[in-house]
Amino acid sequence: MSKLGIFMADGCEEIEGLAVVDVVRRAKMDIVTISINKTNTITGSHNITFLTDTVFEDVDFKELDGIILPGGMPGTLNLGKHSGVVSIIKEFATAGKLVCAICAAPSVLGAAGILEGKKATCHPGFEEKLTGASHFTDNVVTDGNIITSRGMGTAIDFGLAIVGYFNDSSVIDDVKQHLIYK
Repeated sequence: MSKLGIFMADGCEEIEGLAVVDVVRRAKMDIVTISINKTNTITGSHNITFLTDTVFEDVDFKELDGIILPGGMPGTLNLGKHSGVVSIIKEFATAGKLVCAICAAPSVLGAAGILEGKKATCHPGFEEKLTGASHFTDNVVTDGNIITSRGMGTAIDFGLAIVGYFNDSSVIDDVKQHLIYK
């Protein structure tokens, strides 16, 4: 079974992070929420405080098959400033493991050089930060082992794309049915 990790930083867009976790878990996949704050407490961009499963320093990243970055401000900036996050996304991309980002967070992938020659999408206004990528305005863009998405309103589509990367359409159809999602 595939195991995923999702980085959480203060200032993240809560829905972009937690909706993805919810969709992935509904697909009976393993996903761990990872704080980059050295504490399990995260305060999102809308002052919603929640707890993560673990902290960055306690994760064995070799056990993960993919990593996810939610957007939001200043969460995206906090992810991009964290040298460990940048190192892991580069390592995963190079190894062919799944790397996903939504909203403003694809800018972190662009800054890390991961989007060179790839197709990608992001929140409007961040297009110039998709360094090396061909920009699209689709809700979700998958190019090999890279999945990007536009923002909070596309979080369920993003989560379903992540589920679909590891599963067949019957799993996605089952999750959609339980979500009452068309």
